[in-house]
Amino acid sequence: MIKEIKKIGVLTSGGDAPGMNACIRAVVRTALHKGLEVTGIYQGYQGLIDANFKEMDTRSVSNIIQRGGTILKTARCMEFKTTEGRKKGYDNLKAAGVDALVVIGGDGTFTGANFFSKEFEIPIIGIPGTIDNDLYGSDYTIGYDTANNTVIEAIDKIRDTAASHERLFFVEVMGRDSGCIALNAGIAGGAEAILLPEKETAIDDLIRHLEDGAIKKKSSSIVIVAEGDQNGGAYYVAKKVKEKFDHYDTKVSILGHLQRGGAPTSFDRVLASRLGFAAVNELLAGNTRVTVGLRGNEIKTTPIEEAISNKEIKLSPDLLEMAEIL
Repeated sequence: MIKEIKKIGVLTSGGDAPGMNACIRAVVRTALHKGLEVTGIYQGYQGLIDANFKEMDTRSVSNIIQRGGTILKTARCMEFKTTEGRKKGYDNLKAAGVDALVVIGGDGTFTGANFFSKEFEIPIIGIPGTIDNDLYGSDYTIGYDTANNTVIEAIDKIRDTAASHERLFFVEVMGRDSGCIALNAGIAGGAEAILLPEKETAIDDLIRHLEDGAIKKKSSSIVIVAEGDQNGGAYYVAKKVKEKFDHYDTKVSILGHLQRGGAPTSFDRVLASRLGFAAVNELLAGNTRVTVGLRGNEIKTTPIEEAISNKEIKLSPDLLEMAEIL
């Protein structure tokens, strides 16, 4: 049975995502409204081990809803993967009087939270914050919508120069295991082809597709490549295409970490706020080792183990077919 919760800790871990600050704000202000104390844990699980804590009040989260990144910072922490590291983190939490945790992050964050909660019986709620949109239990993860818009803006600008110089651009976007950004931004940006981790695309098939465009007198083309594409990334694909098809002047653009930055969209701010609010309420209702996520237009919980282990592909068959046709 979960003991009464008087103080909660909140941390962000793994890759940063636009909207994390809006989520932190919602967690802190909801908890304070419910009569709880809140401790901010800096630099993710590393902060647990180093006792890098700071008590938070309403003013601590003022004027951050519009900011990208995370005011609590984030870091990778190998030590937390060890039993000894997690024990050190627990001892620090206990000394600080923290009764429960809200963790905001992705797959690795949830995996660490699951181990930690089981070992030390500390209540934990996970909030999906990752631009990759690759976690089961939520239709959308915090930061995904903003990243999509960032990529679309970049594609639009690249198309201007591609058309001016009659070039073929291979644009690589983030998505080591998930093609959500590539697929959605590719459709919205009018890409001629989209290469995804979940779906193998033969180089010869891509070349035939580009040849069809050349026959139709297309003056430029853009191919979106998810970084986890099975062919090996944009540079490799571009090289192989150039060897067999030199109709266009070929260029590669790696969008990289700019996809993580920027002010969160309205959608991400509202989503993050809803999930932060829900996480605190779930803790107070006695729930633990679950994630909160958006399904349809309702906030639902999913066991953390299921959120980690369920690798259900989020790519809509309709979107995949539409991408081929359009």
